[in-house]
Order: sequence, then structure tokens, then C-alpha cells
Amino acid sequence: MQRILSTDLAAHEKQTVTIAGWVHRRRLLKAVAFLIVRDAAGLSQVVVTEPGVRAQIEELPEETVVEVTATVVANAAAPAGVELVAPTVRRISGAVAVPLPFEVHRPTLSATMATQLDHAALALRHPSRATALRVAAAATAGFRDALERRRFVEIHTPKIVGTATESGANVFELDYFGRPAYLAQSPQFYKQLMVGVFERVYEVGPVFRAEPHDTARHLAQYTSLDAELGFIGDHRDVMAVLTEVVAGMTAAVAERTGVAVPAVPAEIPAVHFAEALRIAGAPADEPDLAPAHERALGEWALREHGSEFVFVTGYPMAKRPFYTHPQPSDPRWSNSFDLLFRGLELVTGGQRLHRYEDYLAVVPDPGALGGYLDGFRYGMPPHGGFAIGLERFVARLTGAANVREVTAFPRDLHRVVP
Repeated sequence: MQRILSTDLAAHEKQTVTIAGWVHRRRLLKAVAFLIVRDAAGLSQVVVTEPGVRAQIEELPEETVVEVTATVVANAAAPAGVELVAPTVRRISGAVAVPLPFEVHRPTLSATMATQLDHAALALRHPSRATALRVAAAATAGFRDALERRRFVEIHTPKIVGTATESGANVFELDYFGRPAYLAQSPQFYKQLMVGVFERVYEVGPVFRAEPHDTARHLAQYTSLDAELGFIGDHRDVMAVLTEVVAGMTAAVAERTGVAVPAVPAEIPAVHFAEALRIAGAPADEPDLAPAHERALGEWALREHGSEFVFVTGYPMAKRPFYTHPQPSDPRWSNSFDLLFRGLELVTGGQRLHRYEDYLAVVPDPGALGGYLDGFRYGMPPHGGFAIGLERFVARLTGAANVREVTAFPRDLHRVVP
């Protein structure tokens, strides 16, 4: 008999069906027992009255994989309004780690984050953890869809590189057949070169940052949603595309998961870096925004504009990578931006330099970046782009306090397993 998912049971009322999944919970009452079976779609309630079947399920630890054949009947109090009666139960594979390190059927996981990460194979089965991963999948699908509809082409770039993308620091070095190589900090160089091929490109992939941070917002490996587009006027064209992309991502999350999402304004409010410092109460010579400043700007945007998003533009050139285009009216500032979401930096982007001679004036080591500079020797249009940190976006969207809560197998300062 073909297996039926829990969400499809209502369409099979009064029929005999087969379900399969994990023993989520058992409720053993005096006259009746309930077996709650979890599959990828949700929960099914199995009513057990026959003594032999009851004795069987009493021996099934939670998380045992079972197959149940039974009749579907209506019950408004059951999941999806139906339950399964007169069952036969077949054990497929048993949970041998008994007792479990924590109970998956509880509404919230009470285990510490370290315990959850140590037992990720089990923790990720909890609905809250699984929902976060579904949100990430939906957001990624929305990102792809929004860009595909705007003529962007998906690319796949190397994650082992011969030189550091941003600088010589904060990279993971490895032995590449007897010579040094590095894990890529970003696909920045490659996506710029691919603008010379397709004009508009994007990538979804891992990036690696050897920064010794031990915070709730940093990972050593995370998923970056990158985009780059050519023939722009300046960074504001990039911001306009990013606004549409974020709207597409939130819409996809709402449609596919039912998770509540914030409204994305047609035009997200924007403030120049110098004004942002004033709003945040920071010194005028502050070179960057601290987390407290970002939170203050988030509160200001919500209070003054009713927006949970705010752009900060014109960061000091001294704080931006060498390929950043300066602000034409005042080269101390850059044609770059960050997008803050609920008081946290979510996206960094801006306009890039596109003339070969401009790169020769700023590149720290032209010899080491010959392949990159070739793209500009052969002619590149004005272009720019952005990168979204997927885990930060999902954590902010779901209200998770720590990016590790929304990452399947996080890599940070202390963890490389499981």
C-alpha cells in the first residue's frame, strides 16, 4: 500500500492507509493508548485499543521508525482533524540511544545549545529547528526566483583560492598539493569577472571567515547569497535590486512556511553614514557602526518610517575593500551601503571600481591579483553588488537569539563536529 503523508490523511477519510515515520510520543492511558507519529509533513495520531498492539507500542522508544496501517476517521481534536484507528504497527528500525539526551516532543527544546549541537542529528528533528531550516530553504528559493526574473544567471565559483579576497588576514590557509591556498572569504573577485560575461550574476554558496569571534551573530562558515550586476548608475541601482530581492525572499517564506514576515517598503529608508552616527549618538569620527549603533538605527527606522529595514550608505573608504567606488562628491566616503534588519547588519554591498587604471592605483599587490585584474584590462562596465548572510536573515526573521539555532551543522570558533 502506498505511503500517505500526515497532511494528506484528511483526503482519505474512511479509507485504510499506510503511514510511516518516527515515534514522536506515546500516551498510555488506562483504556486507550495514543501513538503520535511524525513525518516530514507533520504529526498523525494513532488510536490503540487492541491489547496486543498496545503491548507492542509500549516497547517502542521515542524516535523509533515505524510503519502503521490503519483506517482514517474524523476527529476535530486530532492533528489535521483526523486520526487513525484499528492499526497494525510494524517496527522498521529502533532508537538505540535510550534514554534520549532530550525529548523532541516537547514544545521547546530545553537542552543547552551545546547539547543540541552535540546531538544535532536529534535536535534538528524538533519542529522549531526544522522550521528554521525550511525558512532558510524558502528564503533561498525566493532569492533565486527574484534574480532569475531579472535576467541574472546563477554561477558557481571556486572555494579554494590562491589569494585572500579581501585582505591577507582572517583566512583559513590550507596545503594545496605542497603550496599555500585559502578557503574563499567570498566569491567577490569571480562574480565581478562574470559580470563581463553575463552582466548579471548570482551565487548561493559557503564562505569562510577565520575571525576569532565567539558571538551569537558570527560563524566561521556561513551561506552567502551574492549578486553582482553591470551597467549601473551607482550604488542606488544596486539598493533598488536588493530591495526587490528581499521582498521576494520574505514573500517566499510566507508562502512556503506560513511564518510571519515583515513588510518590505517599496523604498527602504536610507541615511548617510555621517547622519547615522548622529542618530545613534556616536562620535562624529567613529569609523564604523558598533552593534549598539545598529540597534539604535533599527529603532529609529521603525519609529520614524515604520520600517524594520534601513539602509546606511556612504561608509568611510578607509573601512571598505579596495575595489569599492568612492563617492564622487567627496572621496572620503564610499558608494557603498549596509542593509540593517531589526537592528542588525544583514547585507553589505555597493558600487565597485570598473576602470583598470583605478585598480592599479589601489590594489595592494597587482602581481598576486593578475587574473582578477585581467577582467578590467579587457573592459568592464560600471557595476556593483551585494551579499546577504542567510543565517543572520533567518535568525532575525524567526526571532532566534543565536545563528546556531538556524544552522544545521554550525562551524564556529570551537566546533568542527558533527
